[in-house]
Amino acid sequence: MLIPVAEVELKMEEPQFTPSEMMDWLRKRIPNSMDVVYQELVSGDRSARLLYLRSIADEKDIRKLLILPFYDEDELERYESYVASMAKSAYPISKEEALDAVMRGQVALESDGQLRFIDFQTNVNQHIPEATFESTIQGPVNAFSEDIAVNLNIIRTRYPQPSLRVESHTVGSISKTPVAMVFDEAYVDPDVLQKVRDALARIDTDVIQAAGQLHTQLTKRKWSLFPTMLTTERPDRVAFNLSHGKIAFILQGTPFVLIVPSVFYDFISAMDDFYQSFWVNRAMVLIRYMGLLVSLTLASFYVAVTSYNPELLRVQLALSIAGSRAPVPYPSYIEVLFMLVMMEMLTEASVRLPKSIGSTATTVGGLILGQAATQAGLISNIMIIIVAAVAISNFVIPIAAMSYGMRMVKYLLLLVTTLFGLMGLMAGLTALVSYLASLESFGKPYLKVFMESRKSASATSKGEGGAA
Repeated sequence: MLIPVAEVELKMEEPQFTPSEMMDWLRKRIPNSMDVVYQELVSGDRSARLLYLRSIADEKDIRKLLILPFYDEDELERYESYVASMAKSAYPISKEEALDAVMRGQVALESDGQLRFIDFQTNVNQHIPEATFESTIQGPVNAFSEDIAVNLNIIRTRYPQPSLRVESHTVGSISKTPVAMVFDEAYVDPDVLQKVRDALARIDTDVIQAAGQLHTQLTKRKWSLFPTMLTTERPDRVAFNLSHGKIAFILQGTPFVLIVPSVFYDFISAMDDFYQSFWVNRAMVLIRYMGLLVSLTLASFYVAVTSYNPELLRVQLALSIAGSRAPVPYPSYIEVLFMLVMMEMLTEASVRLPKSIGSTATTVGGLILGQAATQAGLISNIMIIIVAAVAISNFVIPIAAMSYGMRMVKYLLLLVTTLFGLMGLMAGLTALVSYLASLESFGKPYLKVFMESRKSASATSKGEGGAA
């Protein structure tokens, strides 16, 4: 039996909603969050309903231009005419268009059997600073601010998904610091989400003022050298991680956002990797791993081959190193330790000194110190090259928290190498990898590959649409 074409097309059409039903559908489709506002206006026998996101819509203008005129006007017809002149679009439009309008900062206003969408989007990008700790070459340059409302505006603007949910919490019995927990319901792992909520509920401390303090309170291993949660100042990194099912914590009073769960690869990758071609991306990641290996092992390897196994080197190189170390009165490990400690002091001084003189003072101090120590016979010329290579390699890791942890590990490797030579270095590296493999971040293995398969958002949307 043949079915008429007109009947087939009629069955494929989207079911038509009344304005009231469309508003109810929008309320169900947008999850309850701290920045979702649904308001009913009643004046005599007149009524209206508003739905918008306060994080990306200007509440002052909404109150001034929409809410107050509703109570000031005695006649509903005049108010409707006034609203119609401001509307950017009106019903009937498709469900997806209506949902996207609200997620882009428009206000859904239902009154007198009409549904209109009025643009009140506010953008705060011109009021926020540039990223200073995670610099970029081709990507966005703006960072977060110290205000939660501004940061939510930035995230909502970059990630206009209706499944994005914001939960409000407070941490610190004395500081009462507001915290916004942001995640995408379509992609987040429910088990991870529950673990994070439980860890947040167990926090018992007086003052929390920074993302690093929140990281310390959320983690189970208080004495771990390596961070298991990512701290970032870049909105594009937060948006990218939200799309992969991660959870972001925004604290009032700090421009840094905490991302959980995080794995080792998260701390090695930079956002510039995603703005380059495939092979350039892989090459940059490979260079960072090489720099990490040099930073960890070069100083220890120097001690091992000079004190235990000089036969590993070519004769010319071994003689050159021996000649360079001839005037040095101390063993190789004391020479290395002295230069590494001085390098750490110069690095710390560059951070603490005023920015106007910090780089100049540390550069001049390093040059004078290295030249004077070499001429005095305290260190060898080859040691200057090794320390310079280690100092450069320390900063190839994009995330500072991981860089600090690796800088501490190289001293442990230097200790075991001093005691046991190359065998101690190999044993130390094996223990380091084993320790990293034992770590986890809210149930996720620390050495797991970053990219994961995520749930289909379209399937979720269809299910919710059918229920509506």
